[in-house]
Amino acid sequence: MSNALGATYAGGDTRAEAPLYGRVTLRLIPFLFMCYVFAYLDRVNIGFAKLQMLDELGFSETVYGLGAGVFFFGYFLFEVPSNVVLHKVGARRWIARIMISWGILSACMMFVQTPTVFYIIRFFLGVAEAGFFPGIILYLTYWFPPSRRGRITAMFMTGIPMAGVIGGPLSGWIMATTHGWHGYSAWQWLFLLEAIPSTLAGIAVLFYLQDKVDDARWLSAAEKETLKRNLANEGGGAEVHSMFGAFRNRRVWVMSAGYFGFMMGLYGISFWLPSLIKSSGIQSVPTVALLTTIPYACATAAMIFTGRSADKHRERRWHAAVPALLGGLGLVLSTLTVGHPLIALVFLSLATMGIITGLCQFWCLPPAFLSGVAAAAGIAMINSIGSLAGFISPYMIGWVKDMTASTNIALYCIAGSLVFAACICLALPKAIVNR
Repeated sequence: MSNALGATYAGGDTRAEAPLYGRVTLRLIPFLFMCYVFAYLDRVNIGFAKLQMLDELGFSETVYGLGAGVFFFGYFLFEVPSNVVLHKVGARRWIARIMISWGILSACMMFVQTPTVFYIIRFFLGVAEAGFFPGIILYLTYWFPPSRRGRITAMFMTGIPMAGVIGGPLSGWIMATTHGWHGYSAWQWLFLLEAIPSTLAGIAVLFYLQDKVDDARWLSAAEKETLKRNLANEGGGAEVHSMFGAFRNRRVWVMSAGYFGFMMGLYGISFWLPSLIKSSGIQSVPTVALLTTIPYACATAAMIFTGRSADKHRERRWHAAVPALLGGLGLVLSTLTVGHPLIALVFLSLATMGIITGLCQFWCLPPAFLSGVAAAAGIAMINSIGSLAGFISPYMIGWVKDMTASTNIALYCIAGSLVFAACICLALPKAIVNR
């Protein structure tokens, strides 16, 4: 760990500080990573439930797309208030509240029988989860200076692909073995069993996390001063410090548009990857679930490599833009491989790697010009506006598939949104974000 963190950074003697940051990383990142895996698994396990749920309940692809996406209306409405509350009351209590409430609501998905109930529970699941991801991004800025955030953000956000690596086989196993248990279908057991870890982790947050550096009993007074000094030394480039200043800042709105492009890609992949693999010619649900691990495993490696490269070269824009372009290319090429599952899997892996890696490096950009409550509000606003793509993307794919019996046109639109996101990243001033 020390070697990984011991590159040349601004703000002090890094050889002496590397063990300290290694301890902070080991203390925070594995636990936050685990929480994010549980969060993302609960958010997207509907993609696996769909393989059985739609036929059993008689839902159309459009109903599924709308239900998968309505989550993000609740998420959008409560994202900014949630992150501001987190900044005021502390991460420990608020993250615990988020995780416990979404765990309970995710389990309630097992009782869905009508489209209306499907939409209502998905909406309130979005309300419950609002603030979790931007809250963690904000929380990391309380501990790590800008020069260290590339790989730290990548390590945390590997929770996205690892949720696929872990969740694919787990969801496939649940779907293959639990059908009919105590009178419930396999998709109902899927929602119940995968909600339990989130609820338990939320309780653990209350006892494990500290709100800020000064609260960490596992650090000495000198270590606390070192962390706070580095944060102060490297935080001077922030342009915006107030909540309303964040709302008025042009770059916050531009970043929101760029994030929207990334999220079009992320949720196109997240909610439809099992179906895309199945449409390439593979019919076995357990096999589809197993194969979904390959794109996510590739994305995990790409995220770590790119995060290290971004910190080493102190470059953020191209490290976000190039993966986005590759992700769009992968989506376009995947539409040309019907009847060739292996080739389709290669291009879907490229798409997944590019989308998630670019998204990860994107989140190193907003904290470069936001600080304090402005960071809480600005990061939440970027995330909430961008996350509306989580409604549009799956709904668009479902509607296009119902209308044309193919997802190709929708995937071309998503690829275009990734090109747009790459252009947004490259348009940012290099002097502000490359730190």
